[in-house]
Amino acid sequence: MIDLRSDTVTKPSPEMLEYMMKAEVGDDVYGEDPSISALQEHAAKLFGKEAALFCPSGTMCNQIAIRIHTRPQDEVICDKRAHIYLYEGGGMMANSMVSVKLLDGDHGRITAEQVLDNINPDDPHFPRTSLIALENTSNKGGGSIYPLAQIESIKRVADEHGLALHLDGARAMNAVVGSDYSAEEMGQHFDTISLCLSKGLGAPVGSVLIGTKKHIKEALRVRKMMGGGMRQAGYLAAAGLYALKNNIERLKDDHRRATNLSYGLTKLDWVDELMPVQTNIVVFHPRQDLVSSERVFEYLKEKGIAVSRFGKGYIRMVTHLQLTDEDIRHVLSELDNI
Repeated sequence: MIDLRSDTVTKPSPEMLEYMMKAEVGDDVYGEDPSISALQEHAAKLFGKEAALFCPSGTMCNQIAIRIHTRPQDEVICDKRAHIYLYEGGGMMANSMVSVKLLDGDHGRITAEQVLDNINPDDPHFPRTSLIALENTSNKGGGSIYPLAQIESIKRVADEHGLALHLDGARAMNAVVGSDYSAEEMGQHFDTISLCLSKGLGAPVGSVLIGTKKHIKEALRVRKMMGGGMRQAGYLAAAGLYALKNNIERLKDDHRRATNLSYGLTKLDWVDELMPVQTNIVVFHPRQDLVSSERVFEYLKEKGIAVSRFGKGYIRMVTHLQLTDEDIRHVLSELDNI
């Protein structure tokens, strides 16, 4: 099967597995796992931050960040397509007892002007605005990248109004290799950053929450409460460390293959809409008068090609390290046969 459902389907390479098996481990709840410590130090340095915390998932990292930046009855500003709102099980409300102000950005990217217009007044009738959350790249926005200037302008608004700024950076390294800025240049504008290791970077599991020592100290307390404290998890952390040392630049291959897919889709008369492709996510919508989305989905499934339903008739394809150029050519050939 050629699996284009997500970059979460990747499996460790032989080199990563060897690195994992040679990892030195200890009890991380006691702070004694050297592999976890090495991962945390490396991730923090990559983004120009003081500290980091290894967690089982990106959802946990995001939910911890929301918890430490807010208090009950506060409000979080984010795009209406944000992962923290759509795909984290109502965690903002359940874990932090906060409300959310949803903005309609450009393919998941909100502006400083939108943020400014949606900060609540200091009035007991309204929840207290305390946190802005950005997602870079935006999954639901088709893998769109925030320009650095746009992040900088949002940060200025945040500082002027005493708001925290969190980055859901599940695919932050895709944003970095697909843009003209570094992880450190981006990271300096955020109070906290979540970075997923198990998507395009290719680790089997895990994410890191990155921030100041003060934030990470508080995050450690919340992680404990959420059940995220693990023992000899250094084998998993080693996979993440290997990924950060070896798999960042190769994300460009994923982007190139996604661009090739999108170019092929532009030639098909049954494709009605194709979101702009900047990274490794391709989202398109068939012309329903010619072929239904369900028919496209089922046809590809019959041919051994897995894609994702993406709501309202959209289909998503995501490139990753276990796909080849030949796989992409084969997918394009089958798409051409529809």
